[in-house]
Amino acid sequence: MKLQLSAPGARHSIAAYGDGYIVVNEVRHQGNVIVMPDRVLPWDTPGFEALTVADFEMLAALGHEVVLLGTGARLRFPHPALARPLAAARIGLEVMDFQAACRTYNVLLADMRKVAAALLMR
Repeated sequence: MKLQLSAPGARHSIAAYGDGYIVVNEVRHQGNVIVMPDRVLPWDTPGFEALTVADFEMLAALGHEVVLLGTGARLRFPHPALARPLAAARIGLEVMDFQAACRTYNVLLADMRKVAAALLMR
């Protein structure tokens, strides 16, 4: 689904997404990624079932005010113990399916929020 016209620039918005990919500033990314206003990082976690506290510690270390966790095609909630590093750092966590996380990221980005979208493609 195409979300908006996108031109390369300093702010990384999600221009389109589909089964197993997203397009950020005209660059197609496949596999799990973390999208932030200033960069896109590959996320080496194998998937939702493999999430660990270390994944959430890494997300907390990025220093954003809110993290959107896109859990693939369906909404799944991580065990609360996994998310403790975010709570300890006073970083909000919003859990949603992959598509909703892509759309919400762009809304928060447009509001100039310090947001990171941790996206599990499937």
